[in-house]
Amino acid sequence: MAMITKPMLAIAAGVCGTIFVGYCIYFDHKRHQDPDFKKKLRERRRANKEMASSRKQATSTFPDMKDHEAVQRFFLQEVQLGEELLAQGDVTNAIDHLANAVAVCGQPNELLQVLQQTLPPQVFHLLVQRLPAIAPRVLRQERQLQEEDVE
Repeated sequence: MAMITKPMLAIAAGVCGTIFVGYCIYFDHKRHQDPDFKKKLRERRRANKEMASSRKQATSTFPDMKDHEAVQRFFLQEVQLGEELLAQGDVTNAIDHLANAVAVCGQPNELLQVLQQTLPPQVFHLLVQRLPAIAPRVLRQERQLQEEDVE
């Protein structure tokens, strides 16, 4: 029976490591030589950039609270975005959008009751914690709109 010594194990590990690195280099080279590689990479980056910019635009401005249709559109958009982000597993951004929807909702207590029944308890708890930070943003924006009306 042959004994496996430490130097033999070290050599075997080195050979396996070298084969693995060679395998990685070979397939990376093959991937880069693909004629569609750069096109696919550009498309993926563009899609990620558009998704990030659309999220920023949705959270940046509240509608004029006097314009009922704009508030309703904003409310539906925020609820939809919140649901989509929850489905994707992005809880933090989903909570931000749902909190925006609650902030502009005409009947926030009823909406919170519905959300409490539909959301997981930990997500609902995070939403309730987030609400006090949203209210000042709505008030600030209303003040800015009132100041613009005066000028």
